[in-house]
Amino acid sequence: MDETEDLSQYPLELTGAGVPMVRFQKVAKRYGSLIVLEHLDLDVAEGEMVTIVGPSGSGKTTVLRTLMTLENINEGVIYVDGKPLTHMEKDGKLVPASQKYLRSMRSKIGMCFQNFNLFPHMTALENCMEGPEHVLGIPRKQARERSEELLEMVGMGDKRNQHPSRLSGGQQQRVAIARALAMRPKVMLFDEVTSALDPEVIVEVTNVIRRLVSDYSLTMLMVTHQMGFARDIADRVCFFFGGRIEEQGTPEQLFGNPQRKRTQQFLSAVKEAV
Repeated sequence: MDETEDLSQYPLELTGAGVPMVRFQKVAKRYGSLIVLEHLDLDVAEGEMVTIVGPSGSGKTTVLRTLMTLENINEGVIYVDGKPLTHMEKDGKLVPASQKYLRSMRSKIGMCFQNFNLFPHMTALENCMEGPEHVLGIPRKQARERSEELLEMVGMGDKRNQHPSRLSGGQQQRVAIARALAMRPKVMLFDEVTSALDPEVIVEVTNVIRRLVSDYSLTMLMVTHQMGFARDIADRVCFFFGGRIEEQGTPEQLFGNPQRKRTQQFLSAVKEAV
């Protein structure tokens, strides 16, 4: 983080009606002279599904990585559930967050990666129980019951005792979703969750995410290269280019009638590649 930035311009907490579940306020991320996020402003409402699309290197995955605190930001503040994520209040001022504070805030966020990241030595059920039991401190019996319920929800109840090596890619991804949900997050992040899957398996995972949208009041951000997937599942689509939002709107607006030339070029290139 830029220690010289004046943090007094940012509120200590978001209050009032209509507070977004996630807010990026003037967030910048740089690697030396390379600008990855250029003073990004983005609000995501509670229960909203936002899909992020754009060419490689446009900054879209960095949005998720900064939300998971896997990457530090150089400027700006990220808020989750009304409270600063990247900073904390101390003596009436915002200061960079401590590791203890980050851990407490991170518990509000779940993430599914494209390569699943399941523990290979654990069964599907054990993968789901690990976080609730050892991170949240939930009693083992309760963690088991919740994990079994979630595995049933994603259609993996009959595979609860299988290790990841015995599961297909689509099955592993569904277990990964159940594992993330077991931590009771308020925000779910999906990073290219369908990119490593066969086309017919994508339907399985899409149906699970659709159920999350309809049955849970989760706020979701998803990065994907699958335009059809984005069109089908999102409330809002953000097209990223050069570390900022070039254009955003409903799927119908962005895919059906894009206004910006760069958006039109991107969508045209994607169609030609299919």
